[in-house]
Amino acid sequence: MTPSTTPATRGARPLWARSAIVMAFIVAVLVIVEAIDAATRYDLDRAGIEPRQIDGLDGILWAPFLHADWQHLFANLIPLVVLGFILLLSKRFLIVTAIVWIVSGLGVWLFAPSYSVTVGASGIIFGWLTYLLVRGIFNRDLTQIAIGVILFLVYGSVLWGVFPGTFGVSWQGHLFGAIGGVLAAWFLADRDRRRRPRSASSGPVSPYGPTTPGVRS
Repeated sequence: MTPSTTPATRGARPLWARSAIVMAFIVAVLVIVEAIDAATRYDLDRAGIEPRQIDGLDGILWAPFLHADWQHLFANLIPLVVLGFILLLSKRFLIVTAIVWIVSGLGVWLFAPSYSVTVGASGIIFGWLTYLLVRGIFNRDLTQIAIGVILFLVYGSVLWGVFPGTFGVSWQGHLFGAIGGVLAAWFLADRDRRRRPRSASSGPVSPYGPTTPGVRS
């Protein structure tokens, strides 16, 4: 007699638990980095993005891990945890984050004021938010649209941050992060639609999803 589940399957954590662990790890990393930064009198912040400087390009990689002070970090943590957790549940965390990270960072590098150094995870947060807001429209998915509406009611007001306003706040990072989120939703829409089970009228559906050769999701 064949068992219905293997021991590995029975012992696997549910997706929500794995997502919570990932977000807890990310928060821990950010807090540890900020503690080291504060202990060195914020010397690490010099590794942020320096606009239009070749040696400042590597700041695109480091900037989201760095924050100007504890207040800056704590202001980002709640939306980062909420949006990151929802994004992890969508199983699109890595590719969406990569697109947003690159677009936001390059936007800051190209358009931020000269002789400035930009740090902070808010560009990533704006990208996650816009991705979750618009993905349902691109995917033609009512559940995702409903989630987007709820998120807009909760966080929609922060989108004003894509416009110039508060001195010392990188609206360029917000704007290009938001653009990156929309680009990610558009880029992933076709493959997300192909991941859906086919309707019964189109014939039997493989339990492993679409069988297009060479395509893995």
